[in-house]
Amino acid sequence: MSRLRIYDDNKNDAPIAVHEDHAGIASALNAVGVRFERWEASQAIAPGASQEEVIAAYRADIDRLMAENGYRSVDVISLKPDHPDRAAFRQKFLNEHTHSEDEVRFFVAGAGQFTLHIDGKVYEVLCEKGDLIGVPDGTPHWFDMSESPYFVAIRLFTNTEGWVANFTGTDIAERFPRMTPHTSATTVS
Repeated sequence: MSRLRIYDDNKNDAPIAVHEDHAGIASALNAVGVRFERWEASQAIAPGASQEEVIAAYRADIDRLMAENGYRSVDVISLKPDHPDRAAFRQKFLNEHTHSEDEVRFFVAGAGQFTLHIDGKVYEVLCEKGDLIGVPDGTPHWFDMSESPYFVAIRLFTNTEGWVANFTGTDIAERFPRMTPHTSATTVS
């Protein structure tokens, strides 16, 4: 189940708000300029589907976002718990950073946790199958895929060279909860 927990950025022991329904999550994130949508595939996607097949299943929504926001490239990334470099991939994203472009991710399967640091608050967003998150450029955030990652995600970029992070140098990400291994039976379908 998708979830949003909002914390005061100086108090990591208890959230000041929790949303577990899509409308509540979208409303709270929209209020701070973050896009959160639900997408449905236009056709069935078989486990192990190619990048082209996954993109084709969501082509209408992808094209809409590309036209609205000037995104120039799209790809699909996936990671499973048995990937030999999973720990290094996880570590790459765990520290607070910003980007000079929006970070847009749609979860075709599995889950990941984006944590945003905006106006003295920390927004911890657990994204699952069917969720799209659009983190605006310049927004401090970090991403956790857990120690046992599983996700398939569509990524959209304005910079055709892909993901470029500018680390803030703060330790805030170390002070807030990490994602626990995802136990959902959600598969690409």
